[in-house]
Amino acid sequence: MRLLGRDLAMDLGAASTRIYAKGKGIVLDEPSAVMRDRETGKVVGYGAEAADGADGETYWPISDGLPQDGELTRRMIRHFLHKVHRHPFPRPRLVMAVPDDFTPIERVALRDAGFEAEARGILLVRHAVAAALGAGLPLDDSTGHMVIDIGRDAARIAVLSCGSVVTVGTVRGGGGAVTRAVARLAEYEHGLLVGEREAEAAKLCSVREPAGNVLLHGRDADTGEERAVALPAERVREAAAQPVEHIVRAAEYTVERCPAELAADLGEGGLVLVGGGALLPGLRRRLRAGLSMPVRRAERPTDSVALGLGRCVEDLGLIARLRHR
Repeated sequence: MRLLGRDLAMDLGAASTRIYAKGKGIVLDEPSAVMRDRETGKVVGYGAEAADGADGETYWPISDGLPQDGELTRRMIRHFLHKVHRHPFPRPRLVMAVPDDFTPIERVALRDAGFEAEARGILLVRHAVAAALGAGLPLDDSTGHMVIDIGRDAARIAVLSCGSVVTVGTVRGGGGAVTRAVARLAEYEHGLLVGEREAEAAKLCSVREPAGNVLLHGRDADTGEERAVALPAERVREAAAQPVEHIVRAAEYTVERCPAELAADLGEGGLVLVGGGALLPGLRRRLRAGLSMPVRRAERPTDSVALGLGRCVEDLGLIARLRHR
């Protein structure tokens, strides 16, 4: 019964799902993927097993932190919960993040997905609050703080004060827009068709080796034969410039809508980047120039939301305290 009552936090992302167990930390980090058999349509895999699509057709049922396919989301969540608990009827209490610009219908959809996956209780925390907690920002004062979370399908921008979200902004595309830009670059300039995973790897490689070349493997658009091309890392970063510019403009607009005193706080304290897209080439430099404020990356950017939700799991009273500030 002790196992049945374990409290968990679940960061349900478009690219990855992370689960934090009370007293243990992050115990699961897998792609938010479900695989169906191409002929029968039967679900045959979840998570890491489903992401490569080698034995079936891969589906990504989460978008912008919300279920887009309720049935697949429910089955995926249930699979991950069983994997964590190693018990056929885990029935945990879940803390989950809800998007900052959610609608009542979306809130209900997220809660329903958790309950239908056999959770016995659902506690929802604003996404920006979870990201800020996970990045180590203090939320118990009136100082303004800014967080930009760049996920696979969206970049979420929020200004917080006194534990509450003051203004928000969203850019559709997020890190995925940069990945698609790299894939288009390979196709238009070299006639090479590359998959999403290959383009994503090239994007990250351009960050690790800024002065080198990035090797891309794919299929020739005309012949269909496999081949590879070497792209200068600088060229890959140039391809990422337009999606990055969209994020910068949305951040500037979000700051413009802030009360003057909070904008002044941001000028001194700056902003924090979280999410997998925090590594986007040139993003920090462009944000510093456009916003005239310090920009730093969280110590564990991809885990920040899960860690913030985990803080709520460790102290459930924190959720109520933040709501009443």
